[in-house]
Amino acid sequence: MANGQLLTTTEEPRQEADESGDVVLELEDVAKEFGNEAVISELSLSVHDGEILTLLGPSGCGKTTTLRLIAGLEEPTHGRIRLQDDDVAGNGRFVPPEERGVGVVFQEFALFPHLTARENVAFGLDDWPAEKRDARVEELLELVGLESHGDHYPDELSGGQQQRIALARSLAPEPEMLLLDEPFSNLDVDLRVEMREEVRRIIKEAGVTAISVTHDQEEALSISDRVAVMHDGNIEQVDVPERVFQDPKSRFVAGFLGHASFLSGSVEGDSVRTAVGRVLRDDVNGLAQQYDGSEIDLLLRPDDVTAYPADEREANGRVVYRRYLGPTVLYRVELDSGETIECMHNHSDRIDLDERVAVRVTADHELAWFPADHRDVGDAPDGADAGGPTDTAVD
Repeated sequence: MANGQLLTTTEEPRQEADESGDVVLELEDVAKEFGNEAVISELSLSVHDGEILTLLGPSGCGKTTTLRLIAGLEEPTHGRIRLQDDDVAGNGRFVPPEERGVGVVFQEFALFPHLTARENVAFGLDDWPAEKRDARVEELLELVGLESHGDHYPDELSGGQQQRIALARSLAPEPEMLLLDEPFSNLDVDLRVEMREEVRRIIKEAGVTAISVTHDQEEALSISDRVAVMHDGNIEQVDVPERVFQDPKSRFVAGFLGHASFLSGSVEGDSVRTAVGRVLRDDVNGLAQQYDGSEIDLLLRPDDVTAYPADEREANGRVVYRRYLGPTVLYRVELDSGETIECMHNHSDRIDLDERVAVRVTADHELAWFPADHRDVGDAPDGADAGGPTDTAVD
């Protein structure tokens, strides 16, 4: 706690992005146009050996097109793609998908209904010696926990089991890389959560590098070693999940990764003056001395804020929205300053609509921030990253 003014503590050192492995995939200034429409714009990205990287973004952001470019199902308009130090697209060269050594798991699973689970897994191994092929199939059935279901047909398997067989089939030829296109979208909500953990385990035990595509923020944060957030054909930020969530580099990333409220404030000496009180400068990430006198916006997640009923002397807002979520309740508070803040409370707490409340920042980590003069811009311009003024290069 910082002198009792802000109920925050310095967080433990966060996990660094694992860049110790060799780079196995590089996209360099890759662009893709369909007619006059630019879907991907000068995209650059590096993927490291053994990591799970997820391309996350809304519909139409270019994530699936990027996956198809990596797989060889589309050819870039310009730019270069290198896989294992070999050019597979660009510089006058284009390697077809069947020669790239890349496995793909489609969202529909695409299992052959007339083949058993065992035969589906073996489908791409026709040129393997029979003994080696059979051993590989049994190894993968054991890896995905379905060794007793090898003789079952797809319609005799649950959705989760079908997904695991599709994953085993893609892993069977020992691909250089595994690509997963919205892998959990066809599963019900409860099964999705279970399968995220299972698929991550399988990929890690197989030791393969994987790139996944999704629009589901929770899925991306839970399954990935790194997350690349895409918007309008560009990568806004790529980093470990914790940092993408806590230190977003643009307002778009901040808003897309979950509920985000922005609280305006004035930097004055050792604190930031806001409509809900004073936030100590030490509790704001990277707020250097050159920002004295600046107007900024603090990024607040619902669990960074607490509201409680108060009389008129202490109150600074009014509850205008309440949504019961089971374990928690989401409240929206309209502050006397005109700003709106969302806060998350335990389900046992009860605050009525229209009730006057006092709002306090109670985050247990440093807060990210953005310059106020860019608050109407959907993404942070150069030099205006959250948590500090410096640019972060996309690797």
